[in-house]
Amino acid sequence: MTDFKDRERGEEAKFAMDEQTAFRVAARRNRLLGEWAAGLMELTPEETEAYKKAVVQADFEEAGDEDVIRKVLGDLTSAGCDVDEATVRTTLEEKAVEAKRQLMSES
Repeated sequence: MTDFKDRERGEEAKFAMDEQTAFRVAARRNRLLGEWAAGLMELTPEETEAYKKAVVQADFEEAGDEDVIRKVLGDLTSAGCDVDEATVRTTLEEKAVEAKRQLMSES
């Protein structure tokens, strides 16, 4: 019975670690996406920092990535940038890979 409890605790710890890692990757990815969008909108360094935080916050509105995509695409469109949804989605995927690489190199 102890082996089963130990295994159960191990699985719970692994699940918690995986969830924490996924959260950190998503937050880093969103910051990178915000930085990319801020560059397209030609924001100042101060505005860029605030915008990156706003993109991270947008991810808490609903499950999935649609809230982030909607925010960034809306902001880019409002700023007069010629960017479509497919470009934002592709960039989001690229930034996810970059975020994973960055977090792995920090470990």
